[in-house]
Amino acid sequence: MLPYFGENFGNASSVHGYGQQARAAVDRARRQVASLIGAKQNEIVFVSGGTEANNLALRGVTEIAGSSGKHIITSAIEHPSIRGVCDVLEKHDWQVTRLPAYRNGIVRTDDVRSALRDDTVLVSVMMANNEIGSIQPIGEIAAEVRAARGRGQKIWFHTDAVQAAGRVRVNVEDLGVDLLTLSGHKLYGPKGIAALYIRRGVRLAPQIVGGHQERERRAGTENVAAIVGFGTAAKLAAEEMASRNAHDLALRDAFEQRVSESIDDIDLNGDRESRLPHLSNISFRFIEGEGLLINLDLKGIAVSTGSACSSGTLEPSPVIRALGLSREDARGAIRFSFGKGNTVEDVDYTVEVLIDAVGRLRELSPLNKKAHRELQSVKSSR
Repeated sequence: MLPYFGENFGNASSVHGYGQQARAAVDRARRQVASLIGAKQNEIVFVSGGTEANNLALRGVTEIAGSSGKHIITSAIEHPSIRGVCDVLEKHDWQVTRLPAYRNGIVRTDDVRSALRDDTVLVSVMMANNEIGSIQPIGEIAAEVRAARGRGQKIWFHTDAVQAAGRVRVNVEDLGVDLLTLSGHKLYGPKGIAALYIRRGVRLAPQIVGGHQERERRAGTENVAAIVGFGTAAKLAAEEMASRNAHDLALRDAFEQRVSESIDDIDLNGDRESRLPHLSNISFRFIEGEGLLINLDLKGIAVSTGSACSSGTLEPSPVIRALGLSREDARGAIRFSFGKGNTVEDVDYTVEVLIDAVGRLRELSPLNKKAHRELQSVKSSR
C-alpha cells in the first residue's frame, strides 16, 4: 500500500499517466479479489466496508423491485447491517421473514423453502456467522432461490460472506449466489474497504451517486491504497488458507478443551462441526460478559461480547439470544477469535487468566448467589 500514499498518488479516474498508473493498480486488485471467490473482474464493486456492501445489496435490489413484490427472507442471526436495513424496510411497508437458527445456529433449508412466497424478491442469509462461526447451507438455499426463479419469479439471493471469505473456499459459480459481500479487514487487509460481488445480469439501484466510478454502481474517488491492500490480502488469503486454518483450528480446539476441563457451568455456542476454524463462543453462567471482557482486557487479552458494529449496548447479543439462551446466559457469552499471530503460549496464558477472572466474578455475582439460594431451597424441600 505504501507507494500509493506517496509517489503513486494519482486519481484512478484521471486519464493522465499518474491516474492510469493508479487505475492499473485498482484493476489488479479487482482481479485478485475476484479470484478469491471465483468471480469475474467486472462483477466486483469496491465500497467502504461490509456495512455499505450489505446496504447496497438490500436497498439496491428492493428499490427497483417495483411490482415484483415487497417480501424479504433473512435469518435471526444476521449482522447488524442486515438487520438494520430490514428494520427500515419494514417501516416502508416491506414484509420481512426472519428464519430461526435453532440451538446450533444453522438455518434450515426447509424453512427457506416454506417461507418463499410469490412476492419474495430477495433472500439474504449470511455464509458464516461472525459471533459463533456457524456455516450456513448457502448452496442449498441458493438452489431454492434458483428454482423459484425458474418458475418465473424475479428473485435474488445475497449472502454476507465477510466472515467466511478467506477462511473457507468460496466460489460464487458453485454456490449459485447473485450477490456476495466480503471485506478487507477480515483477511488481514486494511479497514474501510470491502467489495460487493454482483452477478452479471443483476440490476440494483446505486446508493451513492454523482460519479462514474465502479461502472456507476458506487460513485466516489477510489481509495487506491486501501484497494491495493485488499487485493494483496485476498491473494495471500487464497495462498495461505489451508495453513492458516490448520493453525487456528489447533489453537481453538486446544483452548476449548482446556476451558471445558477447567471451568464449570459453561456452554459452547453454535454448531460443533459446521463452523469456522478460528472462532469460539462460550457462555459463562452467573456472570456478565462485559465484566469478564474488561478483566481480560486489563491482562492484555482482547475478546468481544458480540459484533463490533453493535458494541456499546448493554443488551445481550441478538445472535446468542436467537440460539434460545436465556437473557442471563446470553449476557455471559464471550467470543474468542484466533489468528495467525497467536501461539500455544497465548492459549495457555488466556486460560490461566480466564480461570482466575471467572472465579472472582462469580464470587461477586448476584446471579451466582441467586442460583446458590435456589439450589439450597431445592435441597431443603427434599
